[in-house]
Amino acid sequence: MAKKPEVTSKAAATAASKVLRDPKSSAAAKTAAASALTQRPNRKK
Repeated sequence: MAKKPEVTSKAAATAASKVLRDPKSSAAAKTAAASALTQRPNRKK
């Protein structure tokens, strides 16, 4: 049986996006936010 990949929720992805856009965010916070966004599925065009 294939393992289901982890996916970040829409709310968590939105919060991560805000962290990345905030110039006052720490490097550690930005690293965690980027990691969360890499687990988000691509948007349909």
